[in-house]
Amino acid sequence: MSLTKLSIVLLGALAVAPGAVRAQHDHAAHAHVTQAVAPPVQRWAADAALRDGMGRIHTALEELRHYEMGHMDATMALDRVGLIEQATTDIFAKCKLAPEQDAVLHGMLVPLLGAAQKLKTDPRDMAQVQAMRNAVADYPRYFDDPGWAVAGGHAH
Repeated sequence: MSLTKLSIVLLGALAVAPGAVRAQHDHAAHAHVTQAVAPPVQRWAADAALRDGMGRIHTALEELRHYEMGHMDATMALDRVGLIEQATTDIFAKCKLAPEQDAVLHGMLVPLLGAAQKLKTDPRDMAQVQAMRNAVADYPRYFDDPGWAVAGGHAH
């Protein structure tokens, strides 16, 4: 992905999450990491703010399984999408990661927000729920967060 295209995607994600605060730093500034980053030998530490935000995302994604099974209505599902967007906004606002870590995390959160927006646009598009899960599936491979299981499984 080119630097310009990644910058546009990152800025678009911030527009999707209108409450995102850029006071800590300019997230587009980390767009220089354009190639895939291999998972670190030792996973990166997740601070309290990151664990909290990703934990809320994880919980909402787990709850959306009920929507996929027909046990939750669209209003409740869209409420979970709102929780995901708010958690992502909080992560963007409190982001204090090194540039490479920041870029990897944004590489997960941008597609997460894109899929969330698509689900909001068409709540019948169940593929977007899986797309949101796929977007953050590698999080436990990169970040040491006890709330998420490593590679393949999921936390309770």
